[in-house]
Amino acid sequence: MHRHNSGPKQVSSDDLVIRVGGNSGIGRETIKLKEETGKEAIFLELDLSGLDKVTRAANEFKSKESELHILFNSAATLGTPIEQLSDEGVELQFGTNVLGPAHFTLLLIPELIAGARSSPDGKARVVNVSSSGVYLNHSKLIDWEALEKEGTAERRKLASLGLYNQSKYAILAFSNELARRYADQGITSNALNPGGIRTRLFRRMGSFNEWFIYTFLTFPVEKGPLTSLYVGTSPETKDANGGWFIPFARESPHYVFTKNPEIEAKLWNWIEEKRKGHY
Repeated sequence: MHRHNSGPKQVSSDDLVIRVGGNSGIGRETIKLKEETGKEAIFLELDLSGLDKVTRAANEFKSKESELHILFNSAATLGTPIEQLSDEGVELQFGTNVLGPAHFTLLLIPELIAGARSSPDGKARVVNVSSSGVYLNHSKLIDWEALEKEGTAERRKLASLGLYNQSKYAILAFSNELARRYADQGITSNALNPGGIRTRLFRRMGSFNEWFIYTFLTFPVEKGPLTSLYVGTSPETKDANGGWFIPFARESPHYVFTKNPEIEAKLWNWIEEKRKGHY
């Protein structure tokens, strides 16, 4: 997390920003601020594979700050074995990419509301980093049985990459529902596809596949944060809510596979059920 004093004029020197997933890849590029601002990033220890671990990180933040103006949810894992589960027994990619960040976000709602009240534009922004995997997701959008410990057969059908694409859709679904539920309290929530970026995200796909993707299908890592920063800090996006943004720094209309209020509400209830006992 850091206080931001550079970049678009919409972000003031007093804005408190959290970037989830800042230890590598796109997240790390986003917080490369010292050479430009003289400000150090302050890191929270945040393990998204278990809700109690997430709660500890949120409580650490709460012990230091009472407001939050911008939250970037950008952590991601891809290609984990289908047998691996989160601490709560949820398929690991879904637990790490969706449930953990959602829990972190919801724990910080009071701080986001306070941040909105203190912001000149009356807004606190939540930026949820999805991917082009949304376009490759299966027709059911979310296979609920595949998420649970007992859903090994369903996970085998989807395979690890299919489970990843499902999790990337769910990030967008959570973002849409968050936008609906908290707009009247000044919290905006938008999701984005940052584009294919040269990070180590593809390391579990085999050395040849990683090399091929890295060499022919991706952009330099410096381009990774462009859409995130546009959504999170630009004056042009201050009123955006429930949006879907694509590379680079463009808003896209929603389609049937990016907006489904019924599934979004069901996902919200599923998340809240999993969160019980972990506040």
